[in-house]
Amino acid sequence: MSHVPSQDTPVTLPTQRSVGCPFDPPTGLGELRSRAPLTRMTYPDGHLGWLATGHGTVRAILADPRFSSRYELMHYPFPGGPEGPLPPAPVGDMTGMDAPEHTRYRRLLMGRFTVRRMRRLTERVREITAERLDEMERLGPGVDLVEVFARPVPALLICELLGVPYADRERFQGHADTIMAMDVSPEDRYAAMVGLQEYMAELVGAQRTAPTDDLLGDLARGSDLTDEELVGVGGFLLAAGLDTTANMIAHGTFALLSNPAQARALRTDPDLAPQAVEELLRFLTVAHTSVRTALEDVELDGRLIRAGESVTLSFEAANRDPARFADPDALDLRRAATGHLAFGHGIHQCLGQQLARVELTVALPALLGRFPTLRLAVPAEQVPLRTDMNIYGVHRLPVTWDQD
Repeated sequence: MSHVPSQDTPVTLPTQRSVGCPFDPPTGLGELRSRAPLTRMTYPDGHLGWLATGHGTVRAILADPRFSSRYELMHYPFPGGPEGPLPPAPVGDMTGMDAPEHTRYRRLLMGRFTVRRMRRLTERVREITAERLDEMERLGPGVDLVEVFARPVPALLICELLGVPYADRERFQGHADTIMAMDVSPEDRYAAMVGLQEYMAELVGAQRTAPTDDLLGDLARGSDLTDEELVGVGGFLLAAGLDTTANMIAHGTFALLSNPAQARALRTDPDLAPQAVEELLRFLTVAHTSVRTALEDVELDGRLIRAGESVTLSFEAANRDPARFADPDALDLRRAATGHLAFGHGIHQCLGQQLARVELTVALPALLGRFPTLRLAVPAEQVPLRTDMNIYGVHRLPVTWDQD
């Protein structure tokens, strides 16, 4: 029987996942949550803060303006990360901002990411998905699903949406991957951010000269953003649009192939797709962790969080909280998974969530429908997991199928 510390014994953030359980949160998170939704935590830099694992607790912190998202106020929760204080958020990176600065950017972009507009993109998502499935079929059995399908579908769409040439993906994909890595050196992360900004600066310069009919052109033509802000916002949206949905497509496929009854349910009932996507978002929670810092003393769950203390929010633990979801460790595509925190909550809730939903709702059923015999080409334990990244998933997903 494993030892569970008392409420007052500081813990370190559990990051090790059990062998053979690629879809479950790191071992120990569930044990901590069952003990208390809010636990004292020692950070790698020695800071004594908190770890929130309960659904209600994480949700309450996300909605509370007394907790800040500013990078320079937070302590990094993962070992091997940057040493010393974090730098402030780069211009345009809304994730690391508080109101009113965050509010200005959010209002500017919200009208361009409406549910109606994202749903109007459905037909284009279908076309891109079909094109990639045609390419899979042309290549024949034995491909890496990440490379031929999971990455290209959202990449093509975010590039079209923003006005970024997809042919330039080798220039920006590597930078985006480096920025998302948990254990990269501050120097390498900074270099990647500079590289992405330099690329975006070229595009912004072209848009200022001759705006095109896309999001960057729209912002260049119809907003008060400076060139620096437009570069920052463009880079932020590009990086966010590339990584999260790609990992949901790949990891979602891995989960479905590992749960044949669930895959069969989605294959035979495509109308189940919207509900299935919500359950996969909850079950997998690829954007697994965030941090907030108390701006003043806050009492929560009978505990006093003092001003300046950081709180690590475990979305993956919250989305497996039995107090919110019955039998939470089971993948059940017919579950009503509303209220999950895969997209966060509050003012920082994911701006592109409706676009992600459209992509997943189209891509996953289409993939299963086109390749009814789709299966892993290697044993499940040989699939390389992204345990080193801020967005969880798989680095590669070798798949095969029977040809007619």
